[in-house]
Amino acid sequence: MGLATATAPGTVPGRRLTGRLKVVLAVLLVAQFMLAVDFSILNVALPEIGDGLGFSLGGLQWIATSFALCAAGFTLFFGRVGDLVGRKRIFLAGLAVLGAASLAGGLATSPTVLIVARIAQGLATAAVTPAGLSLLTTSFPEGPLREKALGLNGALMSAGFTTGAVLGGVLTDLLSWRWSFFVNVPVALAVLLVAPAVIKESRPVERPRLDLPGALSVTLGLLGIVYGFARAGEHGWTDGSALAGLLGGAVLLAVFCLVERRVPQPLVPLHVLRRRTVAWGNVLGLLAFVTETSLVYLLTLYLQRTLGFSALMAGVSFGVLGLGTVAGGMLAPRVIARGSTLTALVAGGLIQTVFTAVLLLLGDSASWMWLLLPATFFGGVGNMLVIVGFMVTATSGLPDREQGLATGLATMSQQIGITMGTPVMSAIVTATAGGATAATATAGAVLHGVTVAIAVNAALVLLGVLIAALFLRGRRTPTGA
Repeated sequence: MGLATATAPGTVPGRRLTGRLKVVLAVLLVAQFMLAVDFSILNVALPEIGDGLGFSLGGLQWIATSFALCAAGFTLFFGRVGDLVGRKRIFLAGLAVLGAASLAGGLATSPTVLIVARIAQGLATAAVTPAGLSLLTTSFPEGPLREKALGLNGALMSAGFTTGAVLGGVLTDLLSWRWSFFVNVPVALAVLLVAPAVIKESRPVERPRLDLPGALSVTLGLLGIVYGFARAGEHGWTDGSALAGLLGGAVLLAVFCLVERRVPQPLVPLHVLRRRTVAWGNVLGLLAFVTETSLVYLLTLYLQRTLGFSALMAGVSFGVLGLGTVAGGMLAPRVIARGSTLTALVAGGLIQTVFTAVLLLLGDSASWMWLLLPATFFGGVGNMLVIVGFMVTATSGLPDREQGLATGLATMSQQIGITMGTPVMSAIVTATAGGATAATATAGAVLHGVTVAIAVNAALVLLGVLIAALFLRGRRTPTGA
C-alpha cells in the first residue's frame, strides 16, 4: 500500500475533525486510556492478591515490576516492528494479546500464572502504545488537529493513571481484585471490533530492516536500568542486584550507541537523535512522567501512613488530580496555538513547580486537605501542559517514515518515566526516614521522608523548565494545516 493511501486521513485539510476522524480518535484514545489504567489499577489490590494467591512478601512486588519491565524495555523494539509489519496490524495484535492476558490474569489460581499474565500485559502495552501514537500522528496533519488529538491523548493517558488507582480500590472493595483484570476484556473486544473498519494501515513506503543487534542491546539495556531502579526503590541504593542492573544496563546502552553508528539501517538513526526537538523533547517527557506519577506515590504514603486514610479514600482523593490533567489536556492545544510548544513547556513547568513546592507545607492532620486538593489540581494542569508540549515537540517536523521511531522514543520516555519515578522517590523516602520502610516507619518519619522527596520532585520539574528555556528556544510548532 502506497504512502498516499496509508496516510490518507492525515491529508484532510482544515481545522475541524470530520465524523470519521472523530471515530478514529475515539478508538485510539480508548485504547490508550485503558493502557494507562493498567499501570496503576493493581496498586491498591496488591495485598488482596497476595492473600488470595499465596504470594510471598518479597514476590508481591513482581506483580507490578514484571509488567513495568516489559512495558518499558520493549517499547522501542515494537515501535520499529510496527514500521516493518504495519502499525495497524501490530496495534490490533497487541490489543488481542492484552485482552487474552487480562482474562488469564483474572482467572489465575497461582502466582506463576499471574506473573506470566502480567508479562504478557506488559509486552502488549509495549506494542500497542507506540503503534497507537503513530496511528494518531499519521492520521492527523501537523498543526491544530494533531495538537488537539495529542492534547486529548495526553490528558487521558495521565487521567488513566490516576483513574487506575481509584478504580482498583473500588473494584477490589466492591467485587474482587480479579475485576481489575477482567475490566480490560470488554474494552479490548470493543476496540478490536471497531478499529479494523475505521483505522487505515500506516507504514513507510520503504520498509526498514530490523536492526537485531541494536534491538537486543537497547531492550536488554533498558530492562537492566528499569530493574535496577525498581530494586533500588525496594532495597536501597547499596543493594548489589540494583547496582548490577544499573551498571549492566548502562553498558548495554553504550553498546547500543556503538552498534547504531555502524549498521546500515540502525534502529535509531543518529541524525534523528541530533534533532533538538527529539532529544530534548524526550528528556522533558521523561522528567514530566517521573515527577507526576511519583508524586501520586508520595501523596499515597502521606494520605495512608500519615493521615490514616484507607486505600479507597486515598485513591478517591486523586480524582482532583485527574480533573486537573483533563483540564490541562484541553487547555494545551490553545496555549500552543496562541504561543508555541515552548510556551506550553515553560508555563506548564512553572505551574507544576509552584504547586508541587506548595505541598512542602503539608502537616500531619487531615485539615491540610484544603491545601493538597487545589495544589494537586493545578499541578496536574501544569504537568499536562508539559506532557502535550513534549508529545508535539518530539513528533513534529518528521516524515512519515520516521513517525514510528519518533513515537517509539516518546513512548519509551513515558514508560521509563512512569516506571522509575516511584522507586527513585521510594528510595529517597526510605533513606530520609532513618532506613525504615514506608510500612514500618512512624507517621512523623513518613511525613519527613515524603517532604524531602517532594522537594526533589519540585527541583526536577524546575530542571525541565530550564532545559526547555535553554535548548528549545526559537522552536515553534507550525499551526497551519
